[in-house]
Amino acid sequence: MSNVTSIVGAQWGDEGKGRVVDYLAVNSDLVIRYQGGDNAGHTVINEFGKFALHIIPSGIFNPETMNIVGAGTVVNFETMAEELDSIAQKGVEVNNLFIDVRAHLIMPYHRALDGAQEGSKTQKMQIGTTKRGIGPCYSDKATRSGIRAADLLDFDRLRNRIEMALPQKNRELAYFGLAEYTVDELMDLCAKWKERFGHMLIDTLPVVRQAYEENKSILLEGQLGVMRDLDWGIYPYTTSSSPTSGGAAVGSG
Repeated sequence: MSNVTSIVGAQWGDEGKGRVVDYLAVNSDLVIRYQGGDNAGHTVINEFGKFALHIIPSGIFNPETMNIVGAGTVVNFETMAEELDSIAQKGVEVNNLFIDVRAHLIMPYHRALDGAQEGSKTQKMQIGTTKRGIGPCYSDKATRSGIRAADLLDFDRLRNRIEMALPQKNRELAYFGLAEYTVDELMDLCAKWKERFGHMLIDTLPVVRQAYEENKSILLEGQLGVMRDLDWGIYPYTTSSSPTSGGAAVGSG
């Protein structure tokens, strides 16, 4: 029997898999969120209180469990900060959370463009995006113009990446009549993120490999269901990543 368990929604999401994840996470050595961003999640009710988790893995409440936000995710650090603060305020230790350096970062222009692009479509053609920047962030990942968590650890590289991406983003923002951004604004924001989350950024691959070889219990936690898969779902009404078992293997390493 494999020591790796993947939780996959068999429909569109909201199948109740959050309850299964919560139940299994208590006894897992490693919980990995393998795809998606903060555009979905589930409510956790336990002895600490009631929590709405969107990006943080469900094993966060067990101090013995290592929680990883995997390479296949896109991370909104603003949402993550809010969730961590709400959990810590209830007396929960949150030192067991780590983020893969390969995860892509949702920038402010991603969220702005997500809402504008959806709003520009006729009601019949809208795909129901949550306007949290998930799609535009994954688009940048696919075109190799995205900002990754690792870039926070090298500010010279980070500035180069932002300088490369921003002219096009500002043209798109201007097209929709939205406020544009400067490189310095985004660098200041990233400096704030690095101060808060820099110590959590790691290369998770050797960690996951060691846990697997030591036969530790590994839980792979996704969001949404297979009918939202980019390839196999009800395109174009899909998410921008793969919530399947195949996506779990890729997104978690």
